[in-house]
Amino acid sequence: MNHIKFSQSYNTDTLRSELEAVLKEDWPLHFNQRDFNGDWRSISLRSASGESNDIYAHANSTYSNTPVLGRMPYVNGILEAWHCEKEAARLLSLAPGSLIKPHQDPGCAYQDGVFRIHIPIITNPDVYFTLEEEKLHLGAGECWYLNFAATHSIVNDGDTPRVHLVIDGIRNSWTDSLFAAHGYDLSAEHTPKSYDDATKARIIAELENMNTPAARDLIASLKAGK
Repeated sequence: MNHIKFSQSYNTDTLRSELEAVLKEDWPLHFNQRDFNGDWRSISLRSASGESNDIYAHANSTYSNTPVLGRMPYVNGILEAWHCEKEAARLLSLAPGSLIKPHQDPGCAYQDGVFRIHIPIITNPDVYFTLEEEKLHLGAGECWYLNFAATHSIVNDGDTPRVHLVIDGIRNSWTDSLFAAHGYDLSAEHTPKSYDDATKARIIAELENMNTPAARDLIASLKAGK
């Protein structure tokens, strides 16, 4: 599965209100300049150094909150509501008329143990992702997982900037239950996951709270030992 639109959504007015002050900060140009045309900028909410202008990915690093996140309590609550370890968290702005060229981010698929969440704060109808030839429009306040290990590109053909909250998380049993409840087939992965009894019980409890058809099917499968 290359993408999931989660059932949760977020208050766009509150997101935009918190973003307003942050827009006055210095947003560094994205470091991967070969992969875009136009203006693509970022500011960090979590970084390896704890600095807001540190937008680089650092292998084997411990990430910490930045001063910008400290001024965004609603966004901080969104991060805390994801019950998993977080690596980088950033705000990414793509200016009108800008294009992120087709590329892949190896290791950034759920089955790799690291996943990326996009929550649009400001967007317009002419912003869209192309993910393995499928065109997607992500609405403001929505919450999406996209498999960025697959070939993807992004274009802003509108006349306003696009600003997304982007969160990199580390997979765990809580996220397994969330993804499975939204249709992600854990059994289809190349290396099927196995769980001890305590972990399996936690997953079942989370799935019971979600109470969706996919969640109920997975509960039955887990209880059957599959």
